[in-house]
Amino acid sequence: MSLELRRRIFDQLDSLVIVDPHTHINPLDPASHSLADILGYHYYTELAHSAGLPQAAIEDPSLSPKDKVGLLIENLGPISNTIQWSWFVEMAQKLFGFQGDNIDASNWSQLYDDAEAQMAYDGWAQKVLDTSKLSAVFLTNEFDDPLEGFDTNTYIPCLRTDDLVFHLAKGSVRDRLERFSGIRPSSPEALRQAIGTLFDHFISRGARACAISLPPDFAPQKVSAGRAASALEAIEQSGVDAADTHKKAIANFVFWTLCEYCSDYGLPFDLMIGVNRAVYPAGVHQGRDLYDSRVSLHQYKEAFNAFPGVKFPLSVLASVTNQELTSYAWIFPNVITSGHWWYSNTPTFIEHDLGARLEAVPRTKQIGYYSDMYKLEFALPKFAMYKRCLAKVLAEKFVQDRGWSEEQAVALGTQVLQGNTESIFPAVPMDKVIMRREEREAELSAAALAAPVAAAYTGGFPDEGDTFDSVAGPKLGDIPTSSHGSGLPIGGVNEGSLASLATASLLPGSFDERIEPTIHMDQAETEHSAIHTGALSPEVHLPIPHFAPTEPQTEEDLEALDDELALDPEWKQDLHPSETDVPHVHTGDPAHDNMLDEQLSLTDENLLEDKPATGDWADEPLVAGEMVEAGDDLVLENFDETPLAEEEPLEISLEDPTAEQEVAAEQDTPEQEDEFLPQEFTARETVVFDPTKMFGQKEETTDEIVFEEEEIVAAEAPTLKASKPDDFDDMLDALDLEPEKPDETEPPKTNDPPKADPDNPWAFLKK
Repeated sequence: MSLELRRRIFDQLDSLVIVDPHTHINPLDPASHSLADILGYHYYTELAHSAGLPQAAIEDPSLSPKDKVGLLIENLGPISNTIQWSWFVEMAQKLFGFQGDNIDASNWSQLYDDAEAQMAYDGWAQKVLDTSKLSAVFLTNEFDDPLEGFDTNTYIPCLRTDDLVFHLAKGSVRDRLERFSGIRPSSPEALRQAIGTLFDHFISRGARACAISLPPDFAPQKVSAGRAASALEAIEQSGVDAADTHKKAIANFVFWTLCEYCSDYGLPFDLMIGVNRAVYPAGVHQGRDLYDSRVSLHQYKEAFNAFPGVKFPLSVLASVTNQELTSYAWIFPNVITSGHWWYSNTPTFIEHDLGARLEAVPRTKQIGYYSDMYKLEFALPKFAMYKRCLAKVLAEKFVQDRGWSEEQAVALGTQVLQGNTESIFPAVPMDKVIMRREEREAELSAAALAAPVAAAYTGGFPDEGDTFDSVAGPKLGDIPTSSHGSGLPIGGVNEGSLASLATASLLPGSFDERIEPTIHMDQAETEHSAIHTGALSPEVHLPIPHFAPTEPQTEEDLEALDDELALDPEWKQDLHPSETDVPHVHTGDPAHDNMLDEQLSLTDENLLEDKPATGDWADEPLVAGEMVEAGDDLVLENFDETPLAEEEPLEISLEDPTAEQEVAAEQDTPEQEDEFLPQEFTARETVVFDPTKMFGQKEETTDEIVFEEEEIVAAEAPTLKASKPDDFDDMLDALDLEPEKPDETEPPKTNDPPKADPDNPWAFLKK
């Protein structure tokens, strides 16, 4: 029953016409021309090399396409067990009409000729799409791709951003961006605007996604404009030799900017995480990279939290990361599981990962599969493999194990394979593109309004080393206009217009810039009153903001500020604490002052005299509250500086019955006695503890205790008549300690201490 059920579910899934959401197809040359284009795919060359075929032989440029296929066929026997080989056999059977079950040295040549003849047909690419039941495929386009010469409804553009994020230090990448956008990326704001023109261009051409492949150590975080400015400056000067801290800073800045634009346009951002490049440098082309299991999606939590409106379809390179991906898609509404990429693209890993996702992730947040193909012929066998895995998981885990109906299982498979791709990657409506264009024009106008304010800060170059290049905003060259699409013209505006001036950096504020403007308050603001209150004229010449320079920072300073790119959005420069002189204070004590004078090498004998405190600047005594200059010598005023006389030792005698009331006679002491000096006393005889003396106390005075606006008066302690030692029995009788009732001799019923009677706090003495 299980095999038949799986076959029925597969047949229904295989009848669906679907969209492939990620490929590397060249839309100008989408299909293969010979079997060399198919077997030259890195899956086969890397397996042949792994089985022993030298890399130099595989990539020998002198080989003809047919000779190369013969070389590979002769050495692919060891890989006949792999799923990649089964792709090739199924492709040959269903696309080229091959009748056998195995391809070897006896039949490969005939297959090569038959396939080449069919591929020469003009409509071959469309035939492959129809046979594979694909209505469209997503592309992977470089950021400066003109996106012309193909049908964007069939070949859907996708903005690939790897070079912008990780290779902006290369002069060739910056030149490409400047040529395409018309904006030189020399400042953070200019870089933002240049990236914005790319989004306008791609979306106006029907793009539905932004994508990037990410190394395992990348952890995106927001970077301030000030830090980005210093990184751009270093990159402009040193290029690829710039410090890694600068490269990481600008990579984070660009990545964050891409997320911001994806949020603005409602564009999904495909993240393909975890590939380590060039692990095996001696490998064949595209066969040098491997996954790194040390990667964690925790590195992306800042972006997931900062952009809740951006959909992030995530692909992980290996199955070992699938549980973390499943968990993140379980928790984050904007994290989506996407496909089975590269080293996890085999049936065993697909079944395991697919089952975990279907059991734990909402059904609307799963993109079932993409081919990742370079030629259209690979779509058919790859999707067939996935459909078989999907049919097996649905049949066993949902129909058999959970009692679902076959129709329910097929509906779930249809949504994962077809429906979610269409709902997660919708076409961006043109009205949204137009609305975003109007918002950007408004932003440019706001920048133009800010320019007159910057006029108050002009005043020539602040330093001889500064030039126009170092203090001016981004440089706009000849800005070409786009000959196609409905987005902004490439570059946004024409040179010389008011809006072109607005593409310069906005006047920086202290919260995001390291450079503070030098404000000249003596310039009258009324000179610009017409600009502030009336409409702007295109003929108005707006001055370029001028900023005071800051001290150059060393590489160590920037590395410390980076703190692994957990940067402070408010760029601050802490001033170094200045050393201050502490005033030299004389106390009048000869011993102390002599020691101080020896340390300071003072020769003025007058400092040792008892006189009012004076400073070097005046002969008059200091007035109370007068400020003291740093480094001045002072003498504290003290008219009675004679040493304290030794005090008489305290005498305590217990022979007198009144000793409890007067322990010692009061002595004459100075009015202001130092409370920190130790008090010495001696006793003439040992004090013998007498329990009867505790009752010979003076009558306590009433104390007032204020607690939370209430006044509580403590009860007076009873006055007890002092008794002599020989009256001990009479004292006990007076206390009446005998129990009044026999039952009072019973032990207490609880271990709690007796409670005091507020009316008679001394009543417990009678118990």
